[in-house]
Amino acid sequence: MLPVVLPLLLLSLAWLQELVDQLFFAGRWALPMVHGGPVWGVFTAPFSHGDWNHLISNSLWFLPLSWLVLLRGVRDYIAVWIGVYAMAFLVWWLLPGASHGLSGVVYGLLGYLLLIGWLERRPFSVLLSIGCMVVYGGLLPSLLPFLTPPGVSWIGHSSGFIGGVLAAWSTARNEKTQSMPRPQQGARNLWD
Repeated sequence: MLPVVLPLLLLSLAWLQELVDQLFFAGRWALPMVHGGPVWGVFTAPFSHGDWNHLISNSLWFLPLSWLVLLRGVRDYIAVWIGVYAMAFLVWWLLPGASHGLSGVVYGLLGYLLLIGWLERRPFSVLLSIGCMVVYGGLLPSLLPFLTPPGVSWIGHSSGFIGGVLAAWSTARNEKTQSMPRPQQGARNLWD
């Protein structure tokens, strides 16, 4: 039950923030990550959006990608969030600019899903990676500054993607790691 509900709970934070922003602050209560700004902006930025359209767009990508990663287990999902936040902290610390929205997490989830099949080379993992490339590959141009629309943070997308790649690398299962505990003990593992 938790794997299905977890992305909905996280997404509800973003929807609540936007609702409060629109009702009480006329769309001016943003909680972005700003270089040189407060460090808490790193943690609040994914839950802050520019407007309803921004939030809806990110929500439509966030939920299915979250559930696909959660097929692998909660541990992998948490690893993606940790990777995204680690990269966001580096961006906040080292690079000028500002960003907010779940798109960094969306790209982290996508980076994880695209790489995990190549790392593990297990049939279901490979199919998942290929399927994600076919369905979500159109998001990849937004990783490059010259293909990103004005006002969109390609750095946020790219850093999130790198965070997801790092998560895939750190959680990949292979023959050498067979002694690792399974995400759900006793359940059939589709990833073998």
